[in-house]
Amino acid sequence: MTAPGCADCAGSARAGHRFCEGCGRELGVRKVALPVHDPVAVPQCSTCGERRYDGGYCVKCGSPKPIPDRFEDDLGAVYVLTDRGITHSRNEDAVAAAVRDGDGIRVIVVSDGVSTSQDPQAASGNAARTGVDAALAALAEGRPDSDAAMAGLAAATAAVRGMSRTPEYAPSCTYVSAIVRETSLGTDITVANVGDSRAFWLAAGDPTASRRLSVDDSWAQALVDAGALDEAAAMNDPRAHTLLRWLGADGGEAPWSANCLQRMLATEPGTLLLCSDGLWNYLPEAVALAGFTVETSPQAAARALADFALNSGGSDNITVALAPVPAAAPQPPGVS
Repeated sequence: MTAPGCADCAGSARAGHRFCEGCGRELGVRKVALPVHDPVAVPQCSTCGERRYDGGYCVKCGSPKPIPDRFEDDLGAVYVLTDRGITHSRNEDAVAAAVRDGDGIRVIVVSDGVSTSQDPQAASGNAARTGVDAALAALAEGRPDSDAAMAGLAAATAAVRGMSRTPEYAPSCTYVSAIVRETSLGTDITVANVGDSRAFWLAAGDPTASRRLSVDDSWAQALVDAGALDEAAAMNDPRAHTLLRWLGADGGEAPWSANCLQRMLATEPGTLLLCSDGLWNYLPEAVALAGFTVETSPQAAARALADFALNSGGSDNITVALAPVPAAAPQPPGVS
């Protein structure tokens, strides 16, 4: 018995199989990972107009090969965007997302490369793609969302640690993920994180009900947790953004904290936001972030958020993933 043809190779696929036998594509899942660099599309040199490059430099004038500043994609149930920002010469953030066609389950990962480490952009890309794939595999096995979220985090950790070739070479990154599942009672949201990339619930009807879902692994958060300072004062500490936990060979085999996993049931409409600190540095409050998602599309909201960060200074890479959440369906009488 065969299932509908594979979207990539048009070959048939056996019912119940996760992957196409012809090309290996995962069936029934739409995925995206950003940023990407298309080896086919050759950009025009911004200095002289040439389209030939050698070693990343224009063969005519020697200018560096242009790299797109912004990548974005729409999976319908998830909109993702990443922008290089103004200050950084490259984008060290990454985002990956997947939507299962059968049940609409969404898996999202945002990762921010640690700039002081080697090849942080490779670490973040590896973590984002690996985390989504491992969570999908766990879900396909029927494991609970919390187990799948931790499976994604553990796999991403192992993948980034495995990049280290010498004790001195330790690519590192942060990690925040979400699994979003619609149920008869509402929308289950499961978040897992290490570092200071964040997840927010942005309420549609009452923006004041918006809140942060993840807990930072940072010096500022440690000061708040210890009762030494409130959040505003802690963020003014010169060590505020110092990470206490991260993914990397020097970050430990299990770098997550006891409260790295957070869950909520959304019964009212809203939007789940995952982002790097390139956005929340300028908009740390959930209520302010929610104002960008009211009565607009995820695409427009993502672009407006990124543009706000750029107009505020763009001092870091900016990554945004938005997943709209509907209101819970009314329950039949007698059902609780």
